[in-house]
Amino acid sequence: MIRVNVFVEGQTEETFVRELLYGYFQEKNIYLNPILVKTSATGKGGVVSYAKIKPQLHRKCLEDKTAIVTTMFDLYALPNDFPGSDSLPKTSDPFQKAEYLEIEMGKDIGQKNFIPNLLVHEFEGLLYSNPQAFAGWFGESVVSILQAEREAFPSPEHINDSPLTAPSKRIRNYCEGYDKPLHGSLLAIDIGLDTIRRECQHFNQWLVRLEAITSVL
Repeated sequence: MIRVNVFVEGQTEETFVRELLYGYFQEKNIYLNPILVKTSATGKGGVVSYAKIKPQLHRKCLEDKTAIVTTMFDLYALPNDFPGSDSLPKTSDPFQKAEYLEIEMGKDIGQKNFIPNLLVHEFEGLLYSNPQAFAGWFGESVVSILQAEREAFPSPEHINDSPLTAPSKRIRNYCEGYDKPLHGSLLAIDIGLDTIRRECQHFNQWLVRLEAITSVL
């Protein structure tokens, strides 16, 4: 069995890996192990400083070179010390931005068993794959609002990274009581992995790459 250690930002992403990805990949003989990043001696969660994250990734790669190490970090609000952030190409294409930063992170970690991955732009973007899922939690009235926002962009992953209009900010504005740790993974489960993959190109490409793993050199 191929083992894949998935570093995640928070509880929601950890649950997402366990509830939506684990079973799917287990059927393909790939075992996913979500790992919540540590931000301090006592705290966990969030990529607030790449300098604090890098040693954890590097150490895990070296700890077991027969296992893959990958990430599920948000492109939105990455820290200034993230590899490539000071040389990011001037482009409006979020996929180009993510791919550039992933390549730079891969170079910085420098291990063959490391697969860098960023969510475009953040976890809540995946939830725009099917706004109808929000009806059961927040009422039908929010569905048309979220659907209109979804249709204003080429894909859920294109919904922007402004501090005021990022996917999480939009959802909190319209869904009173939205709590990411509580609702995030439950909404994703309601939407389903197939729909998320169909709607979210960059996210799907990450899963395709994981599916293609046959061995670790």
